[in-house]
Amino acid sequence: MSSLGTPARRAICLLAAVSIVLSTVSLRCDASRSSADFSPDDDDYGHDENGGNSSSSSFSFTFQPETSSPGLVFGFYDETCPDAEDIISSTMRKLYHSDPNVAAALVRLFFHDCFIHGCDASVLLDVVDGGRKSERDAGPNQSLRGMSAIEEIKRRVEAACPRTVSCADILALAARDSVVLVGGPTYPVLTGRRDSAQSFYHDAAAGGIPSPNATYGMTLAAFARHGREFTERETVALLGAHSIGKVRCRFFADRIWNFAGTGAPDDSIDPDMVGEMRAVCGGSGGDDGDGDDDGAAAMEMGYYRQGREVGFGAHYYARLLEGRGILRADQQLTAGSTVRWVRVYASGARGEEVFREDFAHAMVKLSGLAPLTGSAGQIRISCSKPVVHDN
Repeated sequence: MSSLGTPARRAICLLAAVSIVLSTVSLRCDASRSSADFSPDDDDYGHDENGGNSSSSSFSFTFQPETSSPGLVFGFYDETCPDAEDIISSTMRKLYHSDPNVAAALVRLFFHDCFIHGCDASVLLDVVDGGRKSERDAGPNQSLRGMSAIEEIKRRVEAACPRTVSCADILALAARDSVVLVGGPTYPVLTGRRDSAQSFYHDAAAGGIPSPNATYGMTLAAFARHGREFTERETVALLGAHSIGKVRCRFFADRIWNFAGTGAPDDSIDPDMVGEMRAVCGGSGGDDGDGDDDGAAAMEMGYYRQGREVGFGAHYYARLLEGRGILRADQQLTAGSTVRWVRVYASGARGEEVFREDFAHAMVKLSGLAPLTGSAGQIRISCSKPVVHDN
């Protein structure tokens, strides 16, 4: 894996910055057709008779200036901490090589942070204000991992540049680097975020974050509630992050033992997949349909057989069309209007290219949700603790 702080990546950021200044519509890394121009009704995939792509496939990134947020810029730390992004990326590589699961954990952590009051690192705070609950105590966040990885990155950045780089920016950059490390696309990340001084337990606990066993309708509604609504296409693309990581059995046990009180599995799951899921979770379902005793066993989200994780990619969508969706919301993407995007992304090399570009665009949009900038917020010394007196 090449360095994430390479001149090529810096060139992408520089060109994107120029596009913002000039208020141009797009930035292209090559001359290939942008996914923004692609319709699910198009028939020009260029597939050969064996399902491959007869034309050369390359990734283009079309940067939309309107997906940025006021106060965020490229190279925010160029003067105050010029090595910040290199420190973050090099530490991420070390953490990933020590534990590959950290990548999926940080992507999920970033989603959960941005969904509550924007990308402000509020999810990283421990119990605050003398015992008041934090976002991490809310049900959807209790299984979050990766906080120690962010603290490790923060320690190294603090050693180089004390009280300069926010935890919110570290998390945004580490999430992007995580996507790249597991084989996903890179995308530009603007910086200049500041950290929230408070956590928002009640917002996180009151349905602000879609739970792992939510229906797709609930998930789509959660994405659409934000100030700059995520479209159906963007939501389907972002759910492609489920091509990596693991999910505990308690979040899908009902689907394989006693779905909706029927005493039988969810009939939208392929029977062979039911067998694989039961083999991982153990047990016989019992009277309560929970499968294993505590639901702690975890299944890979690679949508291939156990032990054959293939990394980030559109194979997730192909598995959904085969009835191999582990989570209810995932499998429901194949019912209703969202199936058109599942079919596009699952359509071979061209579909993979469209998915990667759509995912990158959606992540740029996600990372710009309601950041604290300027004099708002603070710069934490430890990401788990607010600064009491931020002078």
